[in-house]
Amino acid sequence: MAEPTWVRHAVWWHIYPLGFAGAPKQALPAGAAPEHGLQKLIPWLDYALELGASGIALGPVFASETHGYDTTDYFSIDPRLGGDADFDDFIREAHARGLRVLLDGVFNHAGRSFQPFKDALAHGPSSPTAQWFKFSWPEHGTVTGSEPAEPDYADFEGHHHLVALNHDEPRVARFVADVMKHWLGRGADGWRLDAAYAVPSGFWASVLAAVRPDYPEAYFVGEYIHGDYPAEVTAGTLDSATQYELWKAAWSSLNDANFYELASALERHNSFLDAFVPLTFVGNHDVTRIASQLKDPQLLPHALVVLFTVGGTPSVYYGDEQAYRGVKEDREGGDDDVRPAFPESPRDLSPLGQDVYRLHQQLIGVRRRHGWLHSARTRVLSLTNEHLVYEASPHDPAVENESGEGRGIVVALNQADRAAELEVPAPASVLLAGNGTVDGNGRISLPPRGWALLSAGS
Repeated sequence: MAEPTWVRHAVWWHIYPLGFAGAPKQALPAGAAPEHGLQKLIPWLDYALELGASGIALGPVFASETHGYDTTDYFSIDPRLGGDADFDDFIREAHARGLRVLLDGVFNHAGRSFQPFKDALAHGPSSPTAQWFKFSWPEHGTVTGSEPAEPDYADFEGHHHLVALNHDEPRVARFVADVMKHWLGRGADGWRLDAAYAVPSGFWASVLAAVRPDYPEAYFVGEYIHGDYPAEVTAGTLDSATQYELWKAAWSSLNDANFYELASALERHNSFLDAFVPLTFVGNHDVTRIASQLKDPQLLPHALVVLFTVGGTPSVYYGDEQAYRGVKEDREGGDDDVRPAFPESPRDLSPLGQDVYRLHQQLIGVRRRHGWLHSARTRVLSLTNEHLVYEASPHDPAVENESGEGRGIVVALNQADRAAELEVPAPASVLLAGNGTVDGNGRISLPPRGWALLSAGS
């Protein structure tokens, strides 16, 4: 599948709405007044535009039991975030600014309060929705005390409150397609497919075959942490997949003073680009924030430079652009630190994050002036443990550079605590960003932990 043309210019600002809005950790009691958390996001849309984003990637917004990934009603906005009117307001305000909206679809599993699951438990194997799940029914009406024993069922990675759907059941595929079309019809521009790696690729192909004819401009990106990305994207007829390999290399090559790892990841990344354009990131709602992940905070610009100078559709996780810190822990509530509430408006942000915010603006600006970076390929020019020079260039040699700023970008990175002088192509004499000094004769001087982006010439 060819991705929609608008994605070529997409830069996402990724928000986890329940955390952003400071919503309660648990679902509201039945009958409680909604809290309209989505309205708290609207004052930040201009901020996203000023950052350089062209779209908002929302985490879960549908009714759920706790964190949003235990959905209970796929056709209702979580009352902690409001209702249909709040969703419509958000879509209208985002689109009025030219911002696309990506929704988070949790279609591998559901919460235990999902009505089809409750019906199946109540009515047993003969329930119309019993085949929606992978039950192991007790034999001969086994009882525990006076109550029938609850059947065992497949769950998501051992989390028994997350009930796995049966993706071999055609009615599940039709249900998911109906959900997607419902919210695309209300103005969404695409879907992130949570835990796509746990779902048979044929399921996605079946669902999207039913959705794409009605919404040919919708964008579908699957969450894949490991595996054969190109094969999964192709078999599932997806547009993209999350690029966790590049995420890991971006920070661990800096922590370990090992640019060979990043160079290897860039080579792999080129091979992925032959099949699809990955969703790239250095932070999201499931991982330790990049400012905390790095042992040396002075190397944060290096990770951002990689994000914005390689092929891909970049995503910036809210707060990362302000150098927010947060560590993900493997415990109950261990995600809270990376899913914080934001203040009421950008005016309330601490000034301590402004330098990193301006750096994001600068790098996104470079990317926008070189639109071909979306599908660019990289070529390593020189490499040591602590120094890396690579060139990003248009994949299609016939690409016209409308900006007049050269046909490629040379990236020079120094993660050492001492200055470095590195070789670059002689035409790369125009400094686009960074703190290097070029001599015009094929050399660039970088300060300790310095970096530079250079125009590769015409």
